[in-house]
Amino acid sequence: MWRWVRQQLGFDPPHQSDTRTIYIANRFPQNGLYTPQKFIDNRIISSKYTVWNFVPKNLFEQFRRVANFYFLIIFLVQLMIDTPTSPITSGLPLFFVITVTAIKQGYEDWLRHNSDNEVNGAPVYVVRSGGLVKTRSKNIRVGDIVRIAKDEIFPADLVLLSSDRPDGSCHITTASLDGETNLKTHVAVPETTVLQTVANLDTLVAVIECQQPEADLYRFMGRMIITHQMEEIVRPLGPESLLLRGARLKNTKEIFGVAVYTGMETKMALNYKSKSQKRSAVEKSMNTFLIIYLIILISEAIISTILKYTWQTEEKWDEPWYNQKTEHQRNSSKILRFISDFLAFLVLYNFIIPISLYVTVEMQKFLGSFFIGWDLDLYHEESDQKAQVNTSDLNEELGQVEYVFTDKTGTLTENEMQFRECSINGIKYQEINGRLVSEGPTPDSSDGNLSYLSFSHLNNLSHLASTSSFRTSPENETELIKEHDLFFKAVSLCHTVQISNVQSYGIGDGPWQASLAPSQLEYYASSPDEKALVEAAARIGIVFIGNSEETMEIKILGKLERYRLLHILEFDSDRRRMSVIVQAPSGEKFLFAKGAESSILPTCIGGEIEKTRIHVDEFALKGLRTLCMAYRQLTSKEYEVIDRRLFEARTALQQREEKLANAFQFIEKDLILLGATAVEDRLQDKVRETIEALRMAGIKVWVLTGDKHETAVSVSLSCGHFHRTMNILELINQKSDSECAEQLRQLARRITEDHVIQHGLVVDGTSLSLALREHEKLFMDVCRNCSAVLCCRMAPLQKAKVIRLIKISPEKPITLAVGDGANDVSMIQEAHVGIGIMGKEGRQAARNSDYAIARFKFLSKLLFVHGHFYYIRIATLVQYFFYKTLYDSVYLTLYNICFTSLPILIYSLLEQHIDPHVLQNKPTLYRDISKNRQLSITNFLYWTILGFSHAFIFFYGSYFLMGKDVSLLGNGQMFGNWTFGTLVFTVMLITVTVKMALETHFWTWINHLVTWGSIIFYFVFSLFYGGILWPFLGSQNMYFVFFQLLSSGSVWFAIILMVVICLFLDIVKKVFDRHFHPTNTEKAQMYSNTVALSDEFIALQPLSRARNQLSKLSLLKQIQVSSAWTPCAVSQKEKQRAHLLEECWNE
Repeated sequence: MWRWVRQQLGFDPPHQSDTRTIYIANRFPQNGLYTPQKFIDNRIISSKYTVWNFVPKNLFEQFRRVANFYFLIIFLVQLMIDTPTSPITSGLPLFFVITVTAIKQGYEDWLRHNSDNEVNGAPVYVVRSGGLVKTRSKNIRVGDIVRIAKDEIFPADLVLLSSDRPDGSCHITTASLDGETNLKTHVAVPETTVLQTVANLDTLVAVIECQQPEADLYRFMGRMIITHQMEEIVRPLGPESLLLRGARLKNTKEIFGVAVYTGMETKMALNYKSKSQKRSAVEKSMNTFLIIYLIILISEAIISTILKYTWQTEEKWDEPWYNQKTEHQRNSSKILRFISDFLAFLVLYNFIIPISLYVTVEMQKFLGSFFIGWDLDLYHEESDQKAQVNTSDLNEELGQVEYVFTDKTGTLTENEMQFRECSINGIKYQEINGRLVSEGPTPDSSDGNLSYLSFSHLNNLSHLASTSSFRTSPENETELIKEHDLFFKAVSLCHTVQISNVQSYGIGDGPWQASLAPSQLEYYASSPDEKALVEAAARIGIVFIGNSEETMEIKILGKLERYRLLHILEFDSDRRRMSVIVQAPSGEKFLFAKGAESSILPTCIGGEIEKTRIHVDEFALKGLRTLCMAYRQLTSKEYEVIDRRLFEARTALQQREEKLANAFQFIEKDLILLGATAVEDRLQDKVRETIEALRMAGIKVWVLTGDKHETAVSVSLSCGHFHRTMNILELINQKSDSECAEQLRQLARRITEDHVIQHGLVVDGTSLSLALREHEKLFMDVCRNCSAVLCCRMAPLQKAKVIRLIKISPEKPITLAVGDGANDVSMIQEAHVGIGIMGKEGRQAARNSDYAIARFKFLSKLLFVHGHFYYIRIATLVQYFFYKTLYDSVYLTLYNICFTSLPILIYSLLEQHIDPHVLQNKPTLYRDISKNRQLSITNFLYWTILGFSHAFIFFYGSYFLMGKDVSLLGNGQMFGNWTFGTLVFTVMLITVTVKMALETHFWTWINHLVTWGSIIFYFVFSLFYGGILWPFLGSQNMYFVFFQLLSSGSVWFAIILMVVICLFLDIVKKVFDRHFHPTNTEKAQMYSNTVALSDEFIALQPLSRARNQLSKLSLLKQIQVSSAWTPCAVSQKEKQRAHLLEECWNE
């Protein structure tokens, strides 16, 4: 039991050895000498609390707050010594604050528990006792054999045993883990591939020995020892045998796998960063301000104690007749008496520390978070998803973001590739309705005539020759047909695409028909580009039917052609290309190559190289992903040499990778260039506008992706993350620390020497690891001088490390991370604010985020409107509480809880100091609140001095106006202490409430109700409380005091006079600042009140488009003007309004 408790608390890991031994199907040895290893269960835990640790852990976190801890001490002091006020005055508000906060945080964690239970309770099928048993995901044990069907997500890290394929292979996608949408092939060891049924698996006797869990997604080492006919067969296991939790089975009916890592030991969970309590910049400022006030309080208590003993140096004041000391007091230690008096003064003055501040802040955050979910602008109708708030503690942090770190796949893009254009034999084509349309005249064609190309043309020479597009000599016609034929065959054959269902097609004689639509085939590709290209070839007229064993089949307008697949030269990041060697039905052997232009063009010796290079650059300028196609016809002798070299390299036991690389380089040379393709990874709606708006708001955007370098750069260009005029710097393929350091120094020199306004940096995962190991400062200097940074080939934990590096930099900027997959969870949890996209890669990111939205474009509204409002509201709330922060314990208790809490709470929920459309339309206003400007020390001192000056006016104004006047009461009675105190308290309450009204810009009926209702409630309560003798109160000093006070006309005059004096100087300062030193926000307030902005300005739009809208608005206004106005007057009037509107936009 004790061991279990220690494991639950994280103090006692279940295992300590370097390897783990797993008996498949948990068939342990029967000799009795084996002690099974202990492994954790398969539960995933994203919650922070449990039933057992909620109370102590939550109390610990709450008492880390300065105010809570301070009031706990004050409460204990009031219990231990005789103090001027009751312990209830501190204990009751403290209990209320702690309880409300605990309920809020418990509710939010309960939602996380529900999400975890949904995942852990998912149904799975496990092989047990010779049968297939349905159970829950959390019940999977290490060693269990699990059955996974097509399109299901793996519930644990499994070693593949068998699949429905004869070769024991399966295909998976790991988009939710590393962001890659390509199809990956995994294989089982030969001895288990035949075990395709539960009965066969029940006969398997095998043991897996593997390494202990680690976070690296691409590393796995182990071996399987299979006992077959009393003989042990040892097979190595690598990453190709491991199916990771979170990945999805594709293009395979079902597989069986044995669980090797479960629960929080899976690689997906290990890439989660451990949850920590996030605290906003506003909360840190609050603690700082509280410490300052605590120092003031202690100073007041010390000074008051010293003055008391100074006063008592005279004997007549040491023990006056009305306050005789007891014998115990006379004999007590002077040190103890000093400490007791100091604590008594501490308790007496402790109300300058506003304990209700925290409970009001908690309520404001909790209630305010509902507005995000209710915002229809953040609702995505297509997926029926609204914004979610998982952590309301960070609402105001949305208004302080300085860095945005975003994933690419599924976050910026729709994760869908579409074929757009291609270049064939130096002619550029664009796909329109299943046909390729030349953008310009082809050789010998008439200018201005469109050139159409479909595969029916290539198979009908007479039709081809009759069109204006291809009026060439017979020799050129034959060559043209050959080039186009080879290009599309290369596209259809040079890939690793798999097909789920092969259907027969009834293909007509015409060009692309509806029956040829690739939607009838379910393609799965090792790269999303390959899938888009194969589908495009099918629309043009060449349909890839599938491959079986060593053949690849294509249909050309109904005619089936079989190609023998001789070799595949796999893609790798060094070569940046892939090739296939096939044998045509005619017996000819071809090498088809496909890859980046930088890797294909240097190997070409023929074809339209220069024209294609120009076309590729044009495609790249449009943000399209480009690939070049080339071929080489092989003679029998050449193929024999190639076949021998490949066989030797692939069977080598030592330096296999090096020998393969040399063989590939030998083969892929002397190519003939066929052309290039251009594919678009479709961006989500308004991604470019959103990134541009973030940049205008002063926010730096970093893209962190696991994708390849070329792909990432292409998307960065297309989404506006990188500008065409930006100087792109690269830190990639670094092999050593010294090489990395030298490259960083060169980049730093280029930044200082190049006369370019903006720089962009591209860095890959390997180079980043080297940079962070020894050269953090140099790397950060380069990054700070770059407007945009792109990190590619990033592991999940590397993303978190990059964010951590920025967070701890000297500037301490506020960071925000946004992603949609499990690979993004680490950076989401590391950043100050984590945003999950509810996309196509599962819900791991959304569950572990602070906020979840359906699309990236919603980020602008979330930051510029909600973030701006939340920050302004809570900044005013905090400073107002310190400003408004005297005698009867009931009044002391109710002052912050009842009398003055509702106006500021409603303000903090509903205030809109500027129109939301203006905030979203003018991202530059976001700069006004960055760096926690509203809670700067200057503003804090202003509010503090304002509070002290008002307190001075309250006390001395009441003293001089009313203190010595004996004729104020009808019976000639002088004001006593309670009457005087009540007058001060009344003036104070009215002043702070009216001050809140002056701060309010957005009035609703609720604001009016709570503002003026609070004052009315105070008067009603005081009359009721002081007008009755309450039997349960030991003493009632306030009896009839309020009635006597309000019966004097001079009192009413004094109240009005002091309230006006207190607020007059504040109003003068506001008017002076607004007219002579207005902020950008104040300017926008004045302009938005003067000019009615059109709805056309609501959407984010580029500056040039906005300027065009100005002229449209001006024209529209002229049409609406009354016909009674003269043209001159109309023109003058509209010119002024348009000029004013343009000034507003320029600001």
